[in-house]
Parts: sequence; structure tokens; C-alpha cells
Amino acid sequence: MYGGVGCLGTPVVRTDAASIWATGRTWWQVPPIAKVTFTGALPQGVTGKDVIVALAGLFNRDEVLNLAVEFTGSEKTMRSLPVDARLTIANMTTEWGALTGLFPIDSTLEIWLRARATVAAMYQFTDLCSASTAERFSHQRLDELFANPMSADRGAKYAKYLHLNLSTLSPYVSGPNSVKMATPLEELSAQKVKIDKAYLVSCTNSRASDLAAAAKVFKDAKERGDKSSVANGVKFYIAAASLPEQRAAEDAGDWQAMLDAGAIALPSGCGPCIGLGTGLLEDGEVGISASNRNFKGRMGSQKAKAYLASPEVVAASALYGQISGPGWYERPKGWSGVSMGTGEIVEQGSQITTAAEALEKVIAQLDSTIESTEKEVPPEQAEPAEDTLIDVLPGFPEKFEGEILFLDADNISTDGIYPGKYTYQDDVSVEKMGRVCMENYDPSFDSIARAGDIVVSGFNFGCGSSREQAATSILARKIPLIVTGSVGNTFGRNAINNALPLLEVPRLVQRLRETFSSTDVEGSQQKAKEPYGSREPLGSLEPAAQVTPKQGKRLTRRTGWTLTWEVKSSKVTIREGQEGPIWSLKVATLPGNVQEIIARGGLENWVKKEIEKT
Repeated sequence: MYGGVGCLGTPVVRTDAASIWATGRTWWQVPPIAKVTFTGALPQGVTGKDVIVALAGLFNRDEVLNLAVEFTGSEKTMRSLPVDARLTIANMTTEWGALTGLFPIDSTLEIWLRARATVAAMYQFTDLCSASTAERFSHQRLDELFANPMSADRGAKYAKYLHLNLSTLSPYVSGPNSVKMATPLEELSAQKVKIDKAYLVSCTNSRASDLAAAAKVFKDAKERGDKSSVANGVKFYIAAASLPEQRAAEDAGDWQAMLDAGAIALPSGCGPCIGLGTGLLEDGEVGISASNRNFKGRMGSQKAKAYLASPEVVAASALYGQISGPGWYERPKGWSGVSMGTGEIVEQGSQITTAAEALEKVIAQLDSTIESTEKEVPPEQAEPAEDTLIDVLPGFPEKFEGEILFLDADNISTDGIYPGKYTYQDDVSVEKMGRVCMENYDPSFDSIARAGDIVVSGFNFGCGSSREQAATSILARKIPLIVTGSVGNTFGRNAINNALPLLEVPRLVQRLRETFSSTDVEGSQQKAKEPYGSREPLGSLEPAAQVTPKQGKRLTRRTGWTLTWEVKSSKVTIREGQEGPIWSLKVATLPGNVQEIIARGGLENWVKKEIEKT
């Protein structure tokens, strides 16, 4: 969310935090950067939530997986995105697959910060504002910030270029049970999807402006003389993002307007969004929420359906008892669809104006071509040679070997791996953590998995929240190694911090799907390639085509195949059953510093050893 105010934000979980407190240091792998250029202007009735829901649904092939996203656009375009909209977009770049999202330090942000600095100065000696807030939000500090605002270097190159014309967007809804499925509200409204529960909760979209937008839906209905209360059979839960936001909504009359309409107030803070407290989805229920994640089972039952939408769409859905909008959006004349794509674009009025800039662009394109050509060299033809060995540190296994347990799905989230309802229970034993591992993904996993199995799964494994129990529960189930097509960066970090080794081997996922999947695997998967050497971070490669198993398909499969990873030679050998073929391939070398953390039992033990040295 911090990216909405021009600050880099990245997850720090308990092990990371403990190491920072103990040593004053941490580690962070600088990610590749994607440039997302907005054009046009956000139409009336379209919100920041619609922007990020559309981005996640329209660019849903891991285009920004593990990248940092820089959002850019002309001054006119960016003015159409108020800071509250930017906060929502930045908040949900994680759900899109990115590591972080960053908006520019511009005039829109300055106006927003100046207003808060003024409020902080006015109320610094009251209980409405702490002294530290007044110090942080001072006009003097803002003068310093905007005198020399940070921005991208001239001629900066990016790993990816995407673009989206905001003028062509309409309200969107995400789901059910996936942020990578986005449907225009108009289409979903026509389906008359009945709902049981609606949620205006969480940090993502429960600020005062969001509460005001939702309240307006009921106020407008009342002014028209229409029914202005929550539909029969529907429960509408509201919780402000913070107490100050709730006070602002109360002062404006918006909070009471929703209570009068039949909304159920919950305490400010985390609740149904992460599967805690009152109002969770039950078996067979359908819910719509303005929160950030709708993974299966996250907000309650695995047998429920969860959609995501803007606060006004959530409120309208609560009012009408089915997924609906408030009717504020009007489609522009001549509209022919959402304008989006990949590749760099230059808006009218920002054309290359000098020979130096033109030459710089040509050189950058040549560099990119050369780099792409180099990447096409297959690992078996590249250096180091196959017999090159790496050092294996004491305490780190020289070999991993086990039967492949295949989880045939992409985008298995941390909610799927370790359900949120256990995350904040302090009395969960290691044994229970192992038993409930993968419970939301496949309830039968516990009865199928065996100690020592090597889990192989699809692409973007471990997406979603930063809970590190997703890694520790796998270890509790005595799974020694996770192999994926690609892995979410935050999960990868948590795995290393907790001594769970990872490998990315997309060719193995491809081969398993060729053998066991009933879903067709697209031809482009033939180009799947492995991370090579230690130059490429986890999840940095262009993903192969993704597939999702058909309904009724076996989610967890004992394959009878075995995998052997010889760490010293960076070689993986696959035996396809007792009588099947045997084949090998080179994989990324495991750096010594990663080996050291894992060999010591994780970052916590590594920190303890470092402290003992001093």
C-alpha cells in the first residue's frame, strides 16, 4: 500500500523482523522492474479497485510475477487517480503477482500530503493527533521532499512494459475465488448472481472515501424513494480501515447511513478478510467483498464463493441481493473494448524530441535484442560445463531424493497451503500444522502425502499473503523439498528463512502435465526453460503457459516417479516410474549464503550464530 504515496513497501514477516531487531540488518533481492503506463483518464463510476482488478484479470499470465511495478502516466492521467485509489492499486499489486507497486511523487500526492500536514499541525496538541504524527507530516519535511523528488533515471530500461487506457475501463468484479478472473460488472450483473454476504472491510478499501461511496448508494436510493435497506437474507458487514477513518465516516454521517440501512458494524482491523471473527462465509454461500484477496477458503468455507469489487459495487450488491452496480458508470460513445497491451508506448505530446534521445532509445533496443539472444542459448550449450561442481557447505545435504507428489495447479496461494483460521492461533502444534497443510487446496492432501515426498507444483506457487506458516507447515508435514514451475518471491523468501529448499523446474511441470493432466498443455510450454546459474532470481523467468485442472480432476497425485537433486553438480534426475525413462537436466546453482541459512536451520538460527560470534 505504501507505493500509493511514493514509498517502497515489501513484506516483512516475523523471522525477518526478529533478525532486524537483533542485528539491524536484513536481506532483500532487488527485483526486476515492470513499467505500467496509464493513458486516458478514469471515467466516472470507475475506481482504483476496478483498475487493479482489471489489471490482475487482463494480464493474468504472470506478466509481473516477482517484479516491482512502477506506475506512470501523463500528469493529466495521473490526476484522475486520487491517492486513495493509488493506495488500493498499490495494495493489490501483490495479488497481481508483483512484489511491490510504486506511484510517482507528483502534484496529486503533494496536495494530499499537504492537507495532512495542515491537519496534523492544527490538532497536534489534542487527542486527535500524536506528536510524532505532527513531526512526520510537517510542511518543512514536505518542502524537502518535493524540492528533489525521486524519479526514474532518464533512459531507464525495464524488464517489462505494459499499458492500459483508463478511459476504456468499466467497473470490474474479480472471482469467484481467484483474483486472476475478472469480469466486467455489466456481464456479471446480467447473470443475476445472488449473494448471501457483503463485506466493506480491511485496509484495502475501508477508508473514509470508500465508506462515503458505499453510503451514497443507500442515500441515493432513499432520495429516489426506492428501497434503501440491505436486501432480505443478506448480511452486510462494515469495518473501517482504522479508528480515525471510522471517526471521519461518523462525522460525515456515512457510518450511520449504512447502519440505518441494516449494515452490521465490526471492529476496525483484520477480520473476515483473513478468515477471523464474525461473519465468515459458510458452505454454499456467495459473498462479495471490497478486500484484497478471495482465495478459496480464505474468508470461511472452502465450499463458498467469494468475489471482489469496489465499495460502491459491494454496497449495491447488498442493497439488491445480487451482484449489481449503483448505475454511476456510463459507457463512452464509440467504446470498442479495453485498450491494453505490452510494449513501451509514448503518449501524444511526449514524443522523442532530440537526436540524443532517439539514439539512446535505439541503443537500448539493440542491448535488449542482444540480451534476448543470449538468453536463448540453451543451458546444455552454455557455461559452466555440465561437470562443473559447486561447494556444498557443511550441514547442507549433498543430495535430495524422493517420490514426486504432484499438485497439478497454478497459483496455489498461501491460504491454500496454510488456512488463515490457524494463522493467529498460538496453540497450534507442529503436528497439527502438518496435518492441516494444503487443507484449503486439497482436503485429501494429508491422507495422500508421505514423509519424504518431494512436492512438485505449477506456476506462481505460494502467491498471496506473506504468512510464513505456509513454509513451516510444509516442513511440519516432513516435505524436504518443493519444486515448482515458478514461485512467489515472498513465499520463496519465507522458505529460505525457515530452511525449506526450493527449485524451479518448469520442464518437469510440463512433463508431468503431458503424462497426467487431462487438460491440454499449450504448445508454448515447449519453450519452458530452467533458471540457469545463480544469475536469475526465483520467479524471474518468463513463465511457460499455465493451465488449471478441470473440475473433478485429482489435485494431489502420487506419481510413482522419483526425483534426485545432486546439489554439488546442480543436476536433477527424473525416473518416470519403475520401467519408465530416466532423464536429467541442469538447474540453478544454490548460492553459498542460501545454503548457509538452510544448513543452520533457518534465518533465526543463523542470526543466533552471528550474534555468538560477536
